[in-house]
Amino acid sequence: MSEPVDLIVVGFGAAGACAAIEAAEAGASVLALDRFAGGGASAISGGVVYAGGGTAIQQAAGVDDRVAAMVAYLRLETDGVVADATLERFCEGSAASLEWLSAHGVPFAPSLCPDKTSYPSDRYFLYYSGNEAFPPYCDAAEPAPRGHRAVGNGLPGANFFGPLKAAAIAAGVRIWSDCRAESLIVEDGVVVGVRGRRILPGPAARLHRLLEAAALKINAFLPRLSRRLRRFGARWHQRHSVQFSLRGNAVALTSGGFIYNRARVAAEAPAYRRGMPLGTVGCDGSGIAMAEAIGAATAQMQRISAWRFINPPMAFAQGILVDQRGARFVNEALYGAAIGEAIVERAAGRAWLIIDQALARRAAAQVGRGKTHWFQTAPARLNLLFNRRRAAHIDQLAQRCGFDPEVLQNSLEAYHRDGVDPMGKSADFKAQIKSPPFAAIDCSIGSKIFPLPTLTLGGLRVDEATGAVLRPDATVIPGLYAAGRAAVGICSRRYVSGLSLADCVFSGRRVGAAVTK
Repeated sequence: MSEPVDLIVVGFGAAGACAAIEAAEAGASVLALDRFAGGGASAISGGVVYAGGGTAIQQAAGVDDRVAAMVAYLRLETDGVVADATLERFCEGSAASLEWLSAHGVPFAPSLCPDKTSYPSDRYFLYYSGNEAFPPYCDAAEPAPRGHRAVGNGLPGANFFGPLKAAAIAAGVRIWSDCRAESLIVEDGVVVGVRGRRILPGPAARLHRLLEAAALKINAFLPRLSRRLRRFGARWHQRHSVQFSLRGNAVALTSGGFIYNRARVAAEAPAYRRGMPLGTVGCDGSGIAMAEAIGAATAQMQRISAWRFINPPMAFAQGILVDQRGARFVNEALYGAAIGEAIVERAAGRAWLIIDQALARRAAAQVGRGKTHWFQTAPARLNLLFNRRRAAHIDQLAQRCGFDPEVLQNSLEAYHRDGVDPMGKSADFKAQIKSPPFAAIDCSIGSKIFPLPTLTLGGLRVDEATGAVLRPDATVIPGLYAAGRAAVGICSRRYVSGLSLADCVFSGRRVGAAVTK
């Protein structure tokens, strides 16, 4: 067993990188272990950081935002998942946290998106990334755009993570790739190290990473082949890896959530089992399980975020979402995670988007040709071509989809009435659905053409001042810390775009600071 380092980081994504940088810059020796080459789900994300209260980017874009407004909004979204003092500390340090990222090379820009969208085009890097502009949120807090997207094309998660990895290396952090941490080493009740297996650098390690990269690219379109590639990758790792034992004065578990542990998802949140997993195969809950094996407590494990983004195209958000009876159940203009949660929790996983011919034509014109990203254009066109049932009359559409005709008709009549919308949708997001043929697009969790992406939000219970992992009796497990999606944090109740990465930065730096005090 090697000489101990000050900190072993298990999982080198956003949280792990931030913990490693914070500790290394304070003079600690840090060794980071990663299942592949680093980045995890962060490197394939949209690269959005939720920040506010008057960041430099907001100010440059002419946006007026206050910490109190950010706190008031997030208090509704987080719903008590962390203490008020923790939420306030997160918000008060938000602008400084973004400056810290910028100082470590992460690029941001003050180009404000003029429209409400799930994700802006490559022209814009500041936008409304949550539900800030909709009731009841806008009634509780003055809205402001707080989604700070890293500068880059498409989904620039690599532009967010790459500079952090470079900064970690510059600070002296050593990184071991192609590692599988398997268990924690405990002596006299104190965590003192990690055991696992590692493929040494070389051709076998490169192939191991290529298999996961290929599986990631085809996951949404060829999920069975993706699973086969990953199973082969796991066997390859077992065959070509060697065992290791490492000692550390502290261990930080920053290994992500457990969405790829499908058996655990089925046990913790069965209603979400049919959702499409988001992230990398490293998001299998192994870090959480290692801590549970030595008596750690978990919380919010039933919380899964499901993403049903229907805007863009804007025309889809002007239709209505109904359940299997034909009853409308949500404001279609809301952020996609709020819509996805409503589909699973209120509509039992079955949902259809009702539009007419006018909205279908408008939707087709609103995507493509530089207006939307490929991952927005492709689903919209596939839905219009292959995922809608059509009928000349509403009663016929109800019959084709198994709705109660009277219920569907009542839903449309209520939607068409002047005045306040029953679901709180503003007038600019509404449209008259009266132009035949009518269509129903399958937005259910089990839709083959329009899969519902999911990720886990719960994890290990931690001390909110330090990130130290807790036992069920709320006592600390000495030497063990957790951050990011391996731990309960700011976004463990409900997901908002950018809130997970922001929490990774917040909780990762918290751990790095705690282990060097």
